[in-house]
Amino acid sequence: MKLKFYIFLFLLTSTIFAQQKQVETSIDTTKNKIGAEFKLTLKTTVNSSSKVVFPKLKKIGALEVIQSYPIDTVKKNDTYELIKKYGLTQFDSGKYVIPSVQILIDKKPYLSDSIKVEVANVKVDTLQQKMYDIKDISTVDNGIGDWWKYVLALIIILGIGAFVYWYVKKHQKKKIEEEVYKTPIEKATSLLNNLEQKELVQKGEIKEYYSELTDIARNYIEEAIHIPAMESTTSELIQAIRTASTKKKMALTPETVENLERVLRQADLVKFAKSKPLDFEITDDRNKIQKVILTLDNAIPTEVPAEEEDQLLNEAQKQKQIQLQLKKQRNKRIAIAAGSVVFLLFATTTFFIATKGFAYVKDNIIGHPSKELLEGEWVKSEYGNPGVIIETPKVLKRMDALKALPKETMALIKEMQLFAYGSMIDNFYVAVSTTQFKTPTEIDLSKALEGSLKVIELQGGQNIIVKQEDFQTNQGIQGVKGYGTMSILNPTTKTSTKAYYEILLFKQDQGLQQIVILHEEGDTYANDITTRILNSVELKKASN
Repeated sequence: MKLKFYIFLFLLTSTIFAQQKQVETSIDTTKNKIGAEFKLTLKTTVNSSSKVVFPKLKKIGALEVIQSYPIDTVKKNDTYELIKKYGLTQFDSGKYVIPSVQILIDKKPYLSDSIKVEVANVKVDTLQQKMYDIKDISTVDNGIGDWWKYVLALIIILGIGAFVYWYVKKHQKKKIEEEVYKTPIEKATSLLNNLEQKELVQKGEIKEYYSELTDIARNYIEEAIHIPAMESTTSELIQAIRTASTKKKMALTPETVENLERVLRQADLVKFAKSKPLDFEITDDRNKIQKVILTLDNAIPTEVPAEEEDQLLNEAQKQKQIQLQLKKQRNKRIAIAAGSVVFLLFATTTFFIATKGFAYVKDNIIGHPSKELLEGEWVKSEYGNPGVIIETPKVLKRMDALKALPKETMALIKEMQLFAYGSMIDNFYVAVSTTQFKTPTEIDLSKALEGSLKVIELQGGQNIIVKQEDFQTNQGIQGVKGYGTMSILNPTTKTSTKAYYEILLFKQDQGLQQIVILHEEGDTYANDITTRILNSVELKKASN
């Protein structure tokens, strides 16, 4: 009899790691008060080409559908996980069964599991219940978490990038207008007017004023007369103008050349000898430069009269030059704005790494699946019979445990139930199984633990290190805990990861209760989840 029973334990624990059904069914709680919401969840995993139709329901059995939630879609590699939730309620106390619901997957019907729920009446005792004064209004913790801080920081950084783009565009537009002109005389005249608008003389920036003034004259001479004026000294430039006036037959008076030479030498004194001309001298030099430029422009002989076609061609070339400048400046603006955003993101990330550490940045900004489970909304519920009351970060989903057992093993079982979340190769896995036997059976928990580990080994567990100790719940119920490390082989990627596990086993007169927890070794958040789950374990006695 004992041999058969241990074979049964071996087969029983193997079902914990069975594959999930096509349609998974779960509920947030199996007990609720009158009028409270039961949240029924239906989930299926299909490929991208599959068509899934969830039913539109007003009632499911004796329960009323008060809310049909939108379908959530989660992409996992080449498959899609579709999750549909229904909010159910009942206004009469009692025990009810949520019947199976039909889901169409590629026009093929699949049924969800039926679930037993209980609606409890609200007892009110106005005779013995003590009465208290109404409490003051208390503040409620903000439940939205800290994600809004990161969103706000990102919006600010992007806003700074947009401001940089606008600021650069504003100044580039003005610069383009200054750089693109139809003729050299037009450019020189416009730059002289812009120079006066800068009010450099009023600000005391005499050196900068004379430098821009003479640059305007030199640029004009270089573009209009084709003399390398920007690279020439004052003496070389004056000699080149006299030579060019002879070759080009320019009608220049000695006074014009002398005025240009006088202003250029004055500028040399200001720039290199720190000379400071008087205000009227500065005004006179500016007028001389303007007159020299106009005189030179009038003196340049026109070899071919400008035809209307040539004028149109020059205008088209000007517009083309403007468009090229605009495109070049736009690309430069984008590069500057993008560079500013990248720099701010890099600086912000570096600051947090330096002050908080890389792990903080990775877990809080990039994200960590175990951390999200730990900080999410936990669910406390009762699973199986004899019941296991446990608090978990996600609702455990009912699994079909009996299909994997042979007939001779099923003959020993009065009732068996299995609930799980995740799988062995996921970041976190937890399973609860309960069994009632038809006849009283002596159970050796150490042998049952060995059977569980052998099944884990068959499912890809390698190099299993096990430690065993007694375990006691908060209510004083004694059991056995097995824990240790192992390597888990992923059958798809053929890679191995190091994992930590804990297995709790409890026996009753005609019942066995088992809890399995498994996660990646060194995951501090998963360690906190495990501790919280184990501290929440409560057990119910098997009913005869």
